[in-house]
Amino acid sequence: MQRALVGGLLTGTLGGLLGSIAVLRQLSFFSDALGHSALLGITLGILIGVNPMLVLIPFAIVFALLINQLVERSSLPTDALLNIVYSSSLAAAILALSRIETYRGGIRQLLFGDILGISQLDLIIVTILLIIATIYLVMSLRAQVLLTLNADLAGAVGVNIKIHRLAFIVLLAVVVAVSIKAVGVLLISAFVVIPACAGRLLCRRFPIYILSSAILGGSCALLGLLASGLTNLPSGPSVVMVQFMGFITALVLSSNRFKRKEDASQELSQTPDVNLNDP
Repeated sequence: MQRALVGGLLTGTLGGLLGSIAVLRQLSFFSDALGHSALLGITLGILIGVNPMLVLIPFAIVFALLINQLVERSSLPTDALLNIVYSSSLAAAILALSRIETYRGGIRQLLFGDILGISQLDLIIVTILLIIATIYLVMSLRAQVLLTLNADLAGAVGVNIKIHRLAFIVLLAVVVAVSIKAVGVLLISAFVVIPACAGRLLCRRFPIYILSSAILGGSCALLGLLASGLTNLPSGPSVVMVQFMGFITALVLSSNRFKRKEDASQELSQTPDVNLNDP
């Protein structure tokens, strides 16, 4: 349980950190496709008798790069292509797992998460990945802001658009891969997207938005795992429901703030003009 709490805190922070940029760049469905396709990488690891985590990370990187090439070269809508890719890979993985007699009982944990199965190796991988992602985002913050606002402008001022896009896609793929144990394949997209959306409602400045998304991701994951342990419910759905409650709270707070600003602007507009020359 101690490893589970630490792993949930790290993966939640990591998901919020990269999810903040993924949401602004409209890559939410891309992370969903990666999450569903990750089950195929896990299946490959089981079939060849290797720790699935060691197979999953390189599989996720290669798969993300292939999807990126497919989207760039095809004239079909992006969402349709991603739907085809993740549905087909998920179906192939479940069919393969159903043929493995010794692993048939573990499909539920893969789909909905089993954070208690996290190992010391998993914690080391997540910690290293969090350090790498933080350093990369801090060092390239200006480029990330420009790429998010206007890619053409970023290219005009000397930002290497292709390198930064590929680097972010690779990081996102690895984050999705290492987060599978926490929330499972079916809920991984929510794990990345919900904290980022909540942070977006609360913050307007880009650096504070990224930081708040990471904090929300880590704290919601921690609270969700504690709730899961106390109620004996699956870890993945518990984490996502806590994240959803956090999103609703952020939505209410942002609505109240917007309403107060609106009321203040109406009061100013209704204030009568004062003529200083009047006696």
